[in-house]
Amino acid sequence: MLWSPSKEFIRQSNITHYQQWLKENKNLAFDDYHSLWQWSADNIEAFWESLWEYFDVMHDGTYQHILQGTMPRCKWFEGTKLNYAEHIFRKANKQHPAIVFKAESGEIQEIYWDTLTQQVASLQQYLNSCNVVAGDRIAAYLPGCPEATVAFLAANTLGAIWSSCSPDFGTNSVIDRFAQIEPKVLIAVDSYQYNGKVFDKQEVIQDLIKSLPSLEQVIIISSKDILPQSTKPVVSWKQVTTQAVDKIIFVRVAFDHPIWILYSSGTTGLPKAITHSHGGILLEQLKYGTFHNDFKPGERCFWYTTTGWMMWNYIHGSLLAGATMVLYDGSPAYPDLSVLWKFTQDARINHFGTSAGFMLANLKGGIYPVNEFDLSSLRSIGSTGSTLPPEGFEWVYKKVKNDLWLTSMSGGTDVCSAFVGGMPTLPVYAGEIQCRALGCKLEAFDTDGNSLTEQVGEMVITKPMPSMPVYFWNDPDFKRYHESYFEMYPGIWRHGDWIEITKHNGVIIYGRSDATLNRGGVRIGTSEIYRAVDKVKEVKDSLIICIEKKDGEFWMPLFVVMQEGVALSADIEKKINTTIRSDYSPRHVPDEIIAVPDIPYTISGKKTETPVKKILMGKDPKEVVNAGALKNPQSMDFFIRWHENSN
Repeated sequence: MLWSPSKEFIRQSNITHYQQWLKENKNLAFDDYHSLWQWSADNIEAFWESLWEYFDVMHDGTYQHILQGTMPRCKWFEGTKLNYAEHIFRKANKQHPAIVFKAESGEIQEIYWDTLTQQVASLQQYLNSCNVVAGDRIAAYLPGCPEATVAFLAANTLGAIWSSCSPDFGTNSVIDRFAQIEPKVLIAVDSYQYNGKVFDKQEVIQDLIKSLPSLEQVIIISSKDILPQSTKPVVSWKQVTTQAVDKIIFVRVAFDHPIWILYSSGTTGLPKAITHSHGGILLEQLKYGTFHNDFKPGERCFWYTTTGWMMWNYIHGSLLAGATMVLYDGSPAYPDLSVLWKFTQDARINHFGTSAGFMLANLKGGIYPVNEFDLSSLRSIGSTGSTLPPEGFEWVYKKVKNDLWLTSMSGGTDVCSAFVGGMPTLPVYAGEIQCRALGCKLEAFDTDGNSLTEQVGEMVITKPMPSMPVYFWNDPDFKRYHESYFEMYPGIWRHGDWIEITKHNGVIIYGRSDATLNRGGVRIGTSEIYRAVDKVKEVKDSLIICIEKKDGEFWMPLFVVMQEGVALSADIEKKINTTIRSDYSPRHVPDEIIAVPDIPYTISGKKTETPVKKILMGKDPKEVVNAGALKNPQSMDFFIRWHENSN
């Protein structure tokens, strides 16, 4: 045990206030968090209705049923209409800023609610003039700057559907995502800075405009006030956000009306366009930010993220709690790994969120914030993106601050929240996530669907949650939805993580059980790597996996089958890495490239990464390789021998 909350910390927590409310209003009393969780997970309708009342959700209409249907075709609070952004502006408080922002090379900016209101109202008016209505898609190619938040909120007020990609995504990767949803409006930046360098994106914008025929309007945030030549109407950001408008109109939409479209990693083809609902995200973010993060009005809440990661969407939930949202646009390691700790000091951040990879980089880099910065304002650190090992926990308490609440959490793009995470009334144990989240019936299953405790099993969710996707875009029969979560255990959500529920009722995550490449919180699919490698003519075929090691490190080898008569060389390796870096993601350049004679395929012709991953993790080949399911079972021989020889 590394930390335990004081009596005062517990007394002042939001969860304690909620438990008092339950006792006074519902005649429900609980001895500890686990008994509260058990009630919320067993009685999901009563639990989510209690949140509807506790947070006083603003709405039109009435609901006859809290929940109808079964996963994945659930209907929550059917008959009601609401608006997510309306609940954010309900919390507007002139006493503290709405947003605190710093660009990599800039000074800290504080954006107050009157400025935010004016800009959102002005952009809303312009979108109205472009005939943007509820259900239209707004695509954003933007960094994590305040303009992105203004654009999202303006779209949301109208019931338009938001979707964003970070400008560090390769052109093809952005097109693969946005082309699926046929956006009416594109909002883009023509350059951005990262790691001390400015990257020009004017050509990318031209490519996006050409590749998205559905576009009717393009809005450009330009550092040079130069607009691209285009067959589509193009205006500048300044032109559409400086009108003297200060009243926002909120269009209330059905509870299950889409709020945004996020994207899966694209493991088995194009990234899945995961569509979440206004009401589901509203309730989930109210719950998680208020109770599990303990965000309070006026506190400053930061998560290092880009618009291409669901944590950008997630941290907007801090505004629902009346807190100040803190944003940073730039590299977390430029000019060095201390930059975000200095930002924490200067911006007086109360809640600091990052990836496990960032903290491990600090550990290995010998960064000791406790010796260099005044972190007296900091009361919690959040970690997600990958598993934080015990050494990472210990580094936080030794080198950052000894009286600090460390909230490791895990969930995903799939629900834009966490299934497991922090709780201010519980102790922190090294290497363990504190608890299962309220209203989340999470268990560890064996292959036969039996529930496990203190044993490693598949993470499953056995009851629906409002923030589960309402559907995947362009998946009318729910085929891809079912394939993604419900094939292994019919009617039960399988998430794809190996987990253990501990004797403390905490959770340990041992890594992905599927083939998604999850590196430092940024997920990308194997298919995206393959699309890049396919451009290298010397390579005939390829297979990539990512192995999460026990110490929190990642090892991502790329196996390639070379064209006949061609040998793998340093020049070809460089070409492969450059293509992956430019087309998709610099974070997913492989650690090693290895030539192999063959790549395993299923009988139905699908490349199969999982058996290879398990073999290289030391699993028994007899248990993980189903030779009868492979078109070329002999292809596995190389990987078995290679693992044996390398250990």
